[in-house]
Amino acid sequence: MTIIGWLQISLLFLATLVAIKPLGLYMARVFSGERTVLSPLLSPVETVLYALGGIRKDKEQTWLGYTLAMLAFSLAGFVALYAILRLQAYLPLNPQGFAGMAPDLAFNTAVSFVTNTNWQNYGGESTLSHFSQMAGLTVQNFLSAATGMALAIAFTRALARSKVATLGNFWVDMTRATLYVLLPIAFVVALAFVAMGLPQTLDASVTATTLEGGQQVIALGPVASQEAIKQLGTNGGGFYNVNAAHPFENPTAFSNYLNIFAMLSISAALVYTFGQMVGSRRQGWALIAAMAVLLIAGVGVTYFAEAQGNPILTSIGLDPAAGNMEGKEVRFGQAMTALYAAVTTGLSDGGVNGMHGSFTGLGGLVPMFLIQLGEVLPGGVGSGLYGMLVFALLSVFVAGLMVGRTPEFLGKKIEGREMKYAVLAVLILPLVILGLTAISAMLPAAVASIGTAGPHGLSEILYAYTSAAGNNGSAFGGLTGNTPWYNTTLGIAMLLGRFAYVVPVMAIAGSLAAKVKVPASAGTFPTDGPLFVGLLIGIILILGGLQFFPALALGPIVEHLAMLAGQTF
Repeated sequence: MTIIGWLQISLLFLATLVAIKPLGLYMARVFSGERTVLSPLLSPVETVLYALGGIRKDKEQTWLGYTLAMLAFSLAGFVALYAILRLQAYLPLNPQGFAGMAPDLAFNTAVSFVTNTNWQNYGGESTLSHFSQMAGLTVQNFLSAATGMALAIAFTRALARSKVATLGNFWVDMTRATLYVLLPIAFVVALAFVAMGLPQTLDASVTATTLEGGQQVIALGPVASQEAIKQLGTNGGGFYNVNAAHPFENPTAFSNYLNIFAMLSISAALVYTFGQMVGSRRQGWALIAAMAVLLIAGVGVTYFAEAQGNPILTSIGLDPAAGNMEGKEVRFGQAMTALYAAVTTGLSDGGVNGMHGSFTGLGGLVPMFLIQLGEVLPGGVGSGLYGMLVFALLSVFVAGLMVGRTPEFLGKKIEGREMKYAVLAVLILPLVILGLTAISAMLPAAVASIGTAGPHGLSEILYAYTSAAGNNGSAFGGLTGNTPWYNTTLGIAMLLGRFAYVVPVMAIAGSLAAKVKVPASAGTFPTDGPLFVGLLIGIILILGGLQFFPALALGPIVEHLAMLAGQTF
């Protein structure tokens, strides 16, 4: 580790911190229906969209109506994207003449992008036409992110309001998230990416002559526009097979910085939006503090592990001063690769600028563990916020048990009904991840897909289902995922990780909205101070991570210990 490396990391977090308040305040105005700087331009467009869709923006929905609208919209998105991928050969903007996807791969991909996971069992530049990339994947990058934002805002209203039956209107919230937040910011970021060297063209490819005199075909396409929303919407799906490690998707240190900043900006600012809308900015900062402590710790451990290098290679004479550079781009180095890895997994982004499967045992453990914590650091746009609020409710419930008082959070009594739904939600990830990993570790057809035997092979399977159920999308590498078994089961994991989780969360929101908001008393446990932040971190680590420890002990942990002992498998 170096001072320069830590300085790079610190400046990125500082830039994010500076952006949180103004962007958070802007989004609070957007979702409250107030006038913004973009209203003169976008308000007429918004009105036309409501007229075309038959939407009355003043007609709010109950939690059930809101949830059913979200599910219907997601189902329609899945059907549309599946059709595009299957019929790709007959659709326009296919200069490479790519055939349609196989049914199981199309199912996996459609589910992946609709759930904001963006797991990719294919090479984008060698599989998808420009039409599929733009009208299929990029559109879902916007809409799945907007859906997550809408759900988070609905949950926020449940805590801000008192004794009401409604949470807002899904169609209005989703439209405003897309129109006022994602589109304008993505437009600016895409232009910046173009200036940094990312392609943005409808040409298929160019042929270059190499230094040896050979011919190399270089794939091109609308890369910059997809890269912008990929990061802003914490989607993560890359235009190229190696994602942000590709020089056309992430060419310079500046583009790498912008990639990471774009990932963090909206997700972190939404937490401030929450504080603003519930009338307690301190509460928003408390949640941000808990997220930051865990995320920075993840960055630090990953950076330390990779900077120490591989003891096995050191034992045979390799200089350890360079650390572990396997699977990393020299133009980014260990510090920015470690930062990217922790941020992309602390969020639900899934984009990568290095290969996580090539990290050391400890370095590879951290990204997997950050996903298993529940994708709340700060998580995906919207999904991270409502996931963190579930942990906050669990934390105040535990605090209430400790002091013998009915727990409260922002003036709402937290009772048995909310706790049953919260426990149901937090059990989804371990049930899906550990259950499907156990089956795949015993199934010969599934084991045949791993790239490395021993603990690392188990890590490949465990990481795949962790990434899918956590709606992350990054991969450990080495696993051949494009098989009927993995395409199908990973798709199921993505569906359960998104929708089986969010339904009980919305049920909690409906229950909280109906409660009377009572003022704080002398006996109310404060949830905006360091004591609550510490308790919240503890609950996240215990409920979000401890249940995965036995599986981690058989995979990356034993791999790390063996590496320290100079042993290989």
